[in-house]
Amino acid sequence: MDVRIAVLGLLAACVLSSSAIDKDLEVVYQWPLLSWAVPPGYPSDKDFRADTALFNSIEVGWDRIFLTTPRIWKGNPATLNWIPRPKVQLPSEPSPPLQAYPSWEWHADAVTGNTGNCTGFVSVFRARADRCNRLWVLDSGILDSLVTFTVACPPKIVIFDMSTDQPLRIVTLPRDVLRPNSLLSNLVLDEQSAPGGYGCDDTFVYMSDTTNPGIVVYDFAKDQAWRLQHPFMFPDPKFGTYKVAGESFTLMDGILGMTLSGGRGPQDKQLFFQPFASDRLLSIPTSVLQAGPNPGDDGELPVTLAGTKSSQAAGLATDPRDGALIFSPISETAIASWIPGTADYKVISYSPELLQIVLDFRPADRDSGNIWLLSTRMQKFFRRTINGQETNLRIMRLVPTQDVFNNTLLYYK
Repeated sequence: MDVRIAVLGLLAACVLSSSAIDKDLEVVYQWPLLSWAVPPGYPSDKDFRADTALFNSIEVGWDRIFLTTPRIWKGNPATLNWIPRPKVQLPSEPSPPLQAYPSWEWHADAVTGNTGNCTGFVSVFRARADRCNRLWVLDSGILDSLVTFTVACPPKIVIFDMSTDQPLRIVTLPRDVLRPNSLLSNLVLDEQSAPGGYGCDDTFVYMSDTTNPGIVVYDFAKDQAWRLQHPFMFPDPKFGTYKVAGESFTLMDGILGMTLSGGRGPQDKQLFFQPFASDRLLSIPTSVLQAGPNPGDDGELPVTLAGTKSSQAAGLATDPRDGALIFSPISETAIASWIPGTADYKVISYSPELLQIVLDFRPADRDSGNIWLLSTRMQKFFRRTINGQETNLRIMRLVPTQDVFNNTLLYYK
């Protein structure tokens, strides 16, 4: 089927009151600027500023919410954090200080740029939980990635048992899957079906290299990794400038958002992905990713253009209820959904105040499939226009009602 999604922009929603469409958003936590519960005697960077720290991804555990705060500017006290997960009602403390995970010792060396010890964390961009109560943590190994891009340590995956907070396996990714300026920024867990259910060992990990675009695949059972590339994974210069809420910034990031389709089995699965500096939404069969290194030309990989969006988007997720792709076009300050291969597209939330840049979505199995998301005024962090008296970072839940609006954020024909 030839799928074409036209870029028409958000038209009708502009005349709708934001209060009519943001009622599905429940703000769980919010901060003007992030803070940490730093223990006494912990090292610090004298040049660190709170207005250079923003979270990048979220994972929802049974009793904790995990947040990554990559050191895209140097000095963060910790780069993988947790806060309590409210169970019944909203928390009494709306802006709690972050706690380091699994302990402060894992983060201390990189606070001041010490690159001599690679046993701890350097700069974590993503953490994902699996069905076996493990937390998979992707450490890029890059300090100050927006300024000096200091390669402090090789990138690694650290897998924790969340019942004990102890590491089960540490995977240092081999040099042959990397490039001189690689930045591994996202990971998707593909848990394979096994007789009688899901096996904990039968897991593939798909990681995005954002600055030298490609996908790094790790086979947990075989403890092997390889790299695949395609021209569609690269940024598009026409979309390197992002405009939101009256401000703009430039960032030429390649492949970033990734999510698995809701296929019935491995042979049906697709990995959907999108470069950040692009309007493209793309897919590749997971069977191709799992087959090993590509022996031919990069352009021969079966990457499909699923369509185009009305503007750039960072986070990408799959709604477990209907298989719809969930994303947030930046210029429109909205959340859209689309069931691939159909004309079922919707604007499910719109708020110029709450949805300025949505960096991550998590459909939480531990929360009845409700969709959690991170929203930040990222443009203000980049332009140094942050007002520390305003709310700039939010954790929210999307609790859909029946009032969803068809629109042209994404158009199928």
